Amino acid sequence: MAELPLKGILLLAFGGADSIENVEPFVKNVLKGRPVTPELVARTVERYKLIGGRSPLLEITLAQASALEEELNSGPDAAFRYKAYVGMRYWRPFIAETVTKMKEDGVEEAVAIIMSPFTSIVATGAYETDVEGALNSLGSGPAVSFMPCWHIERAFLDLIADNVKKELSAFADPGGALVIFSSHSLPKVALEGDPYEMMVNQSASLIMERVGKADYRVAYQSKGSGPREWLGPQTEDVMAEAARLGKKGVVIVPLGFAADHVETLYDIDILFKDLARTNGLEFRRTPSLNTDPAFIRMLAGIMKNPAEKN
Repeated sequence: MAELPLKGILLLAFGGADSIENVEPFVKNVLKGRPVTPELVARTVERYKLIGGRSPLLEITLAQASALEEELNSGPDAAFRYKAYVGMRYWRPFIAETVTKMKEDGVEEAVAIIMSPFTSIVATGAYETDVEGALNSLGSGPAVSFMPCWHIERAFLDLIADNVKKELSAFADPGGALVIFSSHSLPKVALEGDPYEMMVNQSASLIMERVGKADYRVAYQSKGSGPREWLGPQTEDVMAEAARLGKKGVVIVPLGFAADHVETLYDIDILFKDLARTNGLEFRRTPSLNTDPAFIRMLAGIMKNPAEKN
């Protein structure tokens, strides 16, 4: 029997420092020539120390890639033999390195998956630019298409809704809790004409239709420094508001993140949890998608049938 044609799967993620020693060069990569102060490095190092000294993002993304490859290759009527790769924007393995490896492996066709439910010009457009730049530098390489945005895929909405319902059920009075959907903040000036905020609100609304009667807010976290205005409200401000309104607890939903990293493990699990305690709120949060089998099946399903929506 003839061997099936090879098709690459390229998972794209932000990246994270893999050791305390690499925090400073990682931050410099992210800021791309902008000033990196000793104070910023020290703050970032402290956060990494509190989550174990390294980001687990690469390890989790590699596990997601492996699980997706296995899921796609397990079907009885597969048209391709799938091989999964991981490329990071700001740390190793860099996207250009991974695209080069794909070419060396003989991959002629690939599907790139940006590991965020919200793909937009400002939020994730640079991933496409980086892939295109890597291919141009090689002179030739695999033909890469990008997976459609999956923020309103039925399986994604169902998965998050089930997680929210589970966390709400842990409260003695679920009606006394506020569900807060938290995604990464972005500079407002960069969002003019960009659908990012609309997409976040759309996901949250469709999820809460599935959850049923419960109070919720959409919020944003991890804003950068500097004088620019950032998309809000900020998650910590919404938590404080929940306490003022007499809510007994909060359920934080890391809606904009597909895997655990410093912005979930520090910002949510340490900073926001401590803030909840300070405000007398019971704190709960839904798990990140990571390698949840339902999430992996969803990604595989989109690759096979990209038309499936909510």
